[in-house]
Amino acid sequence: MQGAKAYAAAVCLDLVVCCVLHYGAALLSPLHSPKALESLAQVWVFAGIRWAILRLFCALLPRLLDKAVLHRCVAAICLLGPVYESGLLVLLGMHPENWIGSLSSPGKTLVATAATAIACLFWEVSFPDSYQETCTTSNGQETKKRQKAMFMRVIRYSRPDALFLCAAFLFLALAVICEMFIPYYTGKVIDILGSHYQPSSFVSAIFYMGLFSMGSSLSAGLRGGLFMCTHSRLNKRVRVMLFQALVKQEIGFFEVTKTGDLTSRLSTDTTLMSQSVAMNVNVLLRSLIKAVGILSLMVSLSWKLTVVTFIEAPLIAISQKIYNTHYERLSKEVQDSIARANDVAGEGVAGIRTVRSFNTECSESRRYDDRLMDTHNLKTHRDSVRAVYLLIRRLMSLGMQALMLYYGRQLIKGGQMSTGNLVSFILYQGDLGSYVMTLVYIYGDMLNSVGAAAKVFEYLDRKPEVSVEGSLQPEKLRGHVCFRDVTFSYPTRPDRPALKGLSVELKPGHMTALVGTSGGGKSTCVSLLERFYHPQEGEILLDGQPLHLYQHQYLHSKVAMVGQEPVLFSGSIRDNIAYGLADCPLEMVQDAARKANAHDFISRLEHGYDTDVGERGSQLSGGQKQRIAISRALIRQPQVLILDEVTSCLDTESEYVVQQALASSPSQTLLVIAHRLKTVEKADQIIVIDKGAVLEQGTHQELMERKGHYYRLKERLFTEDTNGQGDQSSEM
Repeated sequence: MQGAKAYAAAVCLDLVVCCVLHYGAALLSPLHSPKALESLAQVWVFAGIRWAILRLFCALLPRLLDKAVLHRCVAAICLLGPVYESGLLVLLGMHPENWIGSLSSPGKTLVATAATAIACLFWEVSFPDSYQETCTTSNGQETKKRQKAMFMRVIRYSRPDALFLCAAFLFLALAVICEMFIPYYTGKVIDILGSHYQPSSFVSAIFYMGLFSMGSSLSAGLRGGLFMCTHSRLNKRVRVMLFQALVKQEIGFFEVTKTGDLTSRLSTDTTLMSQSVAMNVNVLLRSLIKAVGILSLMVSLSWKLTVVTFIEAPLIAISQKIYNTHYERLSKEVQDSIARANDVAGEGVAGIRTVRSFNTECSESRRYDDRLMDTHNLKTHRDSVRAVYLLIRRLMSLGMQALMLYYGRQLIKGGQMSTGNLVSFILYQGDLGSYVMTLVYIYGDMLNSVGAAAKVFEYLDRKPEVSVEGSLQPEKLRGHVCFRDVTFSYPTRPDRPALKGLSVELKPGHMTALVGTSGGGKSTCVSLLERFYHPQEGEILLDGQPLHLYQHQYLHSKVAMVGQEPVLFSGSIRDNIAYGLADCPLEMVQDAARKANAHDFISRLEHGYDTDVGERGSQLSGGQKQRIAISRALIRQPQVLILDEVTSCLDTESEYVVQQALASSPSQTLLVIAHRLKTVEKADQIIVIDKGAVLEQGTHQELMERKGHYYRLKERLFTEDTNGQGDQSSEM
């Protein structure tokens, strides 16, 4: 605000100086009539005097103002007159009317000052004063380099579509050339009809109009189709690459990253990123070629009218720049709001059973409605900004057309152009304005797409904190597991250790049971053994080698886990049992199902092993899903098998069959987290864990004789069993 007041004061002072000297020159001009070069030199001297006066005025202003911008504006105002007079003298041989220049009259000075102010505003908005900041810090340069590097990286991703892009650019050039000549021949037709009618000329003009129109339409259609095909292919490749990068991340990454953010990157941001090549480059080149071609044709029709059209260009650029700044910010807020709404919807659908159980359908609907209302309000604000901008643009275009018609009429009266040429010029001028607007807009849109690409590249370049680059693949694996002084905290709770210096040994051919209160660290041990996380301190050894040295695929073929809540994927039962195994024969699938006591119920289904389990196994009961999950683990014949409360959903017969199947592999290392006393008693080793530390370990008989933590847990279980409460899921 202070800068605007200072600039207005400087302009008023300059107008006063010009008016005083103008009237003074009018009184002295009869006494002295200088030569051309002498008069031009006097104009430059007068400009220097104006500049010195205004700089002195600026020096007296408070230091709080940004004087660098004000000094540039003052210099532009003072230089306009002498540069204009020098151009007239060099190009047209016209020397200045008097020693202070032909722009020194009050009216011309005001118009010249306004034009200069618009030009300065255009410059400061389009190229803000970041020079000093860039000299002191390299943040601006680094940002530009990073954006350029990201844009070139997107271009490199488009290499497989080079043939499509070359053909699209060829048709783009043809479409632009054909479109540029249509207004030209339109003016020719008007001139032919307005003067002496010549049938041959008329037919020739109509023929060329039709030819160029057809060529433009055909080329534009082929260009658009090829660019859309390129956009679709690039978008597909980027989405696949991003999905592959996401599924390779560690489990902790998905705990701290919202699902809505990931789906937004996969859908919205990849689309914006793909547009930077297929759409934005298309629009950029088309607008640039058309703007240059149309400008050359406009100059050939009337260079004077062309100079007048430059008045609109800075106005368009300024308004577009301001609009882009606000519109991009609001668009980003809309995207974030949509992601939040998607999070709410995803949580509600994923937890529909919980929602139904607690009768919170209405509250979930209201929560989703609140998120959608936030999105609606942001979209309304964004669309209102766009509506105001379009209104201003139309008013500027209307004013420019009125000015063009008035000045064009004066040129027609003077015989400097024909009516047809004026019509052609006006058609070109309207197109030029839209292309200039597009060029300014597309720059901001490309930056927006680069911003979306930065978010995509952030995930593409992210290295998992849990490395999967091991290479160890021994031919024979015994399955000896050793936790050595392991300390671990979850990424979401870094200040609360889940394990504290835990040391545990799992021997081949032995069954080890982990027991303890809920939250004591049992499932954390399983997650670390599965390489879902990496401990902050200590290490986990498998046959004496650190776990991270093993090849990822090899490790998970030898170490298998069945969770308490098994996850099935949409597809057939056969696909779920053979999940991750290519070309697995049906006989192996059936054999694994028999071991898990699942073959009988699968065979009774209408489609047998080809039965679709539904989304997340919704077509099956909890026990059936559990048996399929056990089959999926057993088919791999793992050396280390982890069972996390897998018998909680099984009947007595199924539990007995599963135990028999496990007993048929005497060399297998078995780790069990169980809450049933019968399962725990059969373990070769029982480890009691609480608050991330080992309290006791030994056989059932040894721990009962000590009468420690395990004894108290067992006594509680025994009491509950006698009362008919067989499932003690809250304790062991």
